[in-house]
Amino acid sequence: MPTSFTVVPVKDNSEKAKERIEEEDGNDNNELEENQNTAGDGVPKENSPFINNTDNDKSNSYDGTNMALFEEEMDSNPMVSSLLDKLANYTNLTQGAQEHEEADDDEGSKKKAVKSPQMGTFMGVYLPCLQNILGVILFLRLTWIVGTAGILESLAIVGLCCSCTMLTAISMSAIATNGVVPAGGSYYMISRSLGPEFGGAVGLCFYLGTTFAGSMYILGTIEILLTYIVPKAAIFVAEKKEDEGEALLNNMRVYGTCCLTLMSVVVFVGVKYVNKLALVFLACVILSILAIYAGVIKTIFEPPDFPVCMLGNRTLQNHNFDKCLKMDMIDNLTTTTQLWKLFCDGPESNATCNEYFLNNNVTQIQGIPGLISGVISENMWSEYGPQGMLVENKKLSSVGGSDPTQDIYLPYVVNDIASFFTLLVGIYFPSVTGIMAGSNRSGDLRDAQRSIPVGTILAIFTTSIIYFTCVVLFGACIEGVLLRDKFGDSVKGNLVIGTLSWPSPWVIVIGSFFSCCGAGLQSLTGAPRLLQAIARDGIVPFLQVFGHGKANGEPTWALLLTGAICEIGILIASLDAVAPILSMFFLMCYLFVNLACAVQTLLRTPNWRPRFKYYHWALSFLGMSLCLALMFISSWYYAIVAMVIAGCIYKYIEYRGAEKEWGDGIRGLSLNAARFALIRLEEAPPHTKNWRPQCLVLLNLDSDQAVKHPRLLSFTSQLKAGKGLTIVGNVLEGTFLTKETEAKKAEQNIKSSMTAEKTKGFCHVVVSSNLRDGVSHLIQSAGLGGMKHNTVLMAWPGTWKQSNDTQSWKNFIETIRETTSAHQALLVAKNVDSFPTNQERLSEGTIDVWWVVHDGGLLMLLPFLLRQHKVWRKCKMRIFTVAQMDDNSIQMKKDLQTFLYHLRLNAEVEVVEMHDNDISAFTYEKTLVMEQRSQMLKQMQLSKTEREREAQLIHDRNTASHSMNDKSETLPDRVHMTWTKEKLFTERNRNRECNSNMAMRDLFNMKPEWGSLNQTNVRRMHTAIKLNEVVVNKSQGAHLVLLNMPGPPKNRGGDENYMEFLEVLLEGLNRVLLVRGGGREVITIYS
Repeated sequence: MPTSFTVVPVKDNSEKAKERIEEEDGNDNNELEENQNTAGDGVPKENSPFINNTDNDKSNSYDGTNMALFEEEMDSNPMVSSLLDKLANYTNLTQGAQEHEEADDDEGSKKKAVKSPQMGTFMGVYLPCLQNILGVILFLRLTWIVGTAGILESLAIVGLCCSCTMLTAISMSAIATNGVVPAGGSYYMISRSLGPEFGGAVGLCFYLGTTFAGSMYILGTIEILLTYIVPKAAIFVAEKKEDEGEALLNNMRVYGTCCLTLMSVVVFVGVKYVNKLALVFLACVILSILAIYAGVIKTIFEPPDFPVCMLGNRTLQNHNFDKCLKMDMIDNLTTTTQLWKLFCDGPESNATCNEYFLNNNVTQIQGIPGLISGVISENMWSEYGPQGMLVENKKLSSVGGSDPTQDIYLPYVVNDIASFFTLLVGIYFPSVTGIMAGSNRSGDLRDAQRSIPVGTILAIFTTSIIYFTCVVLFGACIEGVLLRDKFGDSVKGNLVIGTLSWPSPWVIVIGSFFSCCGAGLQSLTGAPRLLQAIARDGIVPFLQVFGHGKANGEPTWALLLTGAICEIGILIASLDAVAPILSMFFLMCYLFVNLACAVQTLLRTPNWRPRFKYYHWALSFLGMSLCLALMFISSWYYAIVAMVIAGCIYKYIEYRGAEKEWGDGIRGLSLNAARFALIRLEEAPPHTKNWRPQCLVLLNLDSDQAVKHPRLLSFTSQLKAGKGLTIVGNVLEGTFLTKETEAKKAEQNIKSSMTAEKTKGFCHVVVSSNLRDGVSHLIQSAGLGGMKHNTVLMAWPGTWKQSNDTQSWKNFIETIRETTSAHQALLVAKNVDSFPTNQERLSEGTIDVWWVVHDGGLLMLLPFLLRQHKVWRKCKMRIFTVAQMDDNSIQMKKDLQTFLYHLRLNAEVEVVEMHDNDISAFTYEKTLVMEQRSQMLKQMQLSKTEREREAQLIHDRNTASHSMNDKSETLPDRVHMTWTKEKLFTERNRNRECNSNMAMRDLFNMKPEWGSLNQTNVRRMHTAIKLNEVVVNKSQGAHLVLLNMPGPPKNRGGDENYMEFLEVLLEGLNRVLLVRGGGREVITIYS
């Protein structure tokens, strides 16, 4: 349905507003011009007339007061009235393409007037495709393919290959008409549809295919030159018949190298000469094909005279004799002929001759019997055979007596290579390539979106008709033995297809020679430009040097590399060996064109709106399957090599290449797959067997937004080894409107650190009014659906004592409470800057686990995960547990060993006994210092009056407590060290109470201040000191110590004391990981 636009003129009566806007816009132009050529990442932007294009004349984008409501939008969004002209004349060139539009001017100040594209469908697409598709295989190998495979199988080969290219052309037409296709052709389409990894891999495969196509065309040129035009120009001449093949290959190598050098010089000097000669070369192709059809028609009335000499049923090479006779009558005398001398020891009639020669007659048959001769029935079936097999006519009689070991030295026509169906497919396929010649010229077309589909499909249809008719006509006009004679040895070295042409075989010979020359020049012109386009995209770092060229943009370095690769094909020297190689690369390219169309169609992305409507994802899928099948039909080992090369390039670009966002289909496919997986993934917790730490890493940044503890990221990658979810979070204090720039900088710095530390995951920077709320938001909302974190990893606030700001450790404790409330595990790394990097390899040591409280098994799972990484692989695992007075430590050790055996964990087990010792004076003194510090911190937050009032209250309370201590016999709270509340009550008894109270009275007599201490704090300090002594004694030399993290007090008034307890507990230990479980089992003994 057509869309109608109505342009309504709006009258403006005010000129002041216009002047004011022009003045404001003029001030902004300088700032905008600095950024108009970049997209923010140093990559030049594509020329676009849409939003954020600062090339528009802003003085014309806003005029008057009628549109004053939208004046705030004018800085970034142009008015439609000023936009329509650029929309109608929109062009888009790839990076570096502008250089071809600039003049080679010494001053560099003037530019050539860029001519608008004027090429239509016929000249711009149809004829270039025709020239690239019809070529060397048609003239040099199609007759041999028809003779060897037979008409039926030849039609199958042509049908397979032409169907493949037709389906690919349909997919390519859909992609090419989905928006403006800049100068870049197939590489641009594939890379923008499938992403930089696929685009680079397939682009380089297409480049290699085009380069080897140049080798094939050059070899075809030399074969025509040395075999059919000037055979005497051969440098290497075989003295024996069996050496002829090797001599031909050596001649091809020498002359091919010279021809490649000459063509490279022509391309380097000026591409314009190649383009001007293109029409001449195309004319040669068309005239040659017309000569073939004319010759076919002529055979109906007057078949050409090209006799083939047969000995028995064997075909003879007609080079060294002029008469197909054994004996000849000259002046009434019977004399032997030159043919006799080839099979006998001498010219005498009684000379010793080859037995088969004596037993069989010499006959002549017509090589071109004509269209109505009925020879088509004889050429219907295949005649495959091994290398060295004689070319025979089964209709003729033959008497045995030959010696196969001697036949190779006699002038018979034989198979130079083993022939079979799949080989012929690989050799023939290059004759249908070249379908992308039109899309490669998209920048020169008047209407690319119309011309590319029509011209390409019409060219494929035309060439398919030519190939099908040629197969049938060759089989109907030419004798089978002549068809199987690849080099025309039986017709005095004439080109077989030339024998059929009219008015002379030289029409085909000269036409095919210039056709091959032109195709070789086109390949050497197109391949370097394709490589240059890939290099300038920056997706393959080591190719960037090939993006440079001459001042006018000609790809000099790319031409040198192309010539070097092309020389490899020249050294192979055999046209039949090079053809399957380039078939692989072209088929790989066509496969991904079909894949790109299928992916875009199935995803139904909003931007997928091709003007070409005659496509379907099933056709693209069929084309893709056909390409893959043809690859393995042609040559399975070449197919594997091509796929390995493409795979290596893909992984290299993925690992080292520049990140590009081209809106490609693979990204859309990934998004759809991720959405599908997230919907399928239940939000319920995973089964214990599938549980692994999905980490939210809380990072701290300094004032410059740089990461403070990058080793925390290293530890994360070591813990996870690339598996599971990792979210690296940070909180900035402020509002998003004011901190947007800092947030982006922080995110870039975090991502850089993640890359440096090889941490794979996501980055999430939150801007919040305060740090506490920001961390809370991260813990609650990080992740998506079932992909949410279950573990929080953070660094120990090592400077909490030195800092005057109490908010840091308060935030730390609140984070512990929130992770507990959210049923998430918590890992706190102390001295994280001393943790090993990913490059370190720890020598044999231990990872010590202190299992005090059961936390779901996380303490035992973490060392196992760490030891999967190469940093910790040599470390052994030791598990310590604590026995109380009434526990049987021997039985505990046996039970723990059994439990670890069922868990399939290898670890040393040790049970540490902690007896119920009396609380020492050091413990009381440590507690007293802690409480005094706590009170001092509270006083620092009070006003002067409040501080005086608080000081008086503390003094009165201490005085009262001293007087009560002097009068009372017992303390209000009995002090006894236990690990759990239940044991506290069970182990108390009257005798121990009396002893404890008497000991405490002695201590209080030493220092009365101790009597005022909170006895809960005293017990906790005692626990921290005693456990620290044991851990330091056993694990001071361990590479890592994992320890249960005690929970914070429920009463927030004791938070600062809690930090002191943890500090005492960790004192003297280097690398410590405090672990707090999430309230669920994470390890199981079951399979």
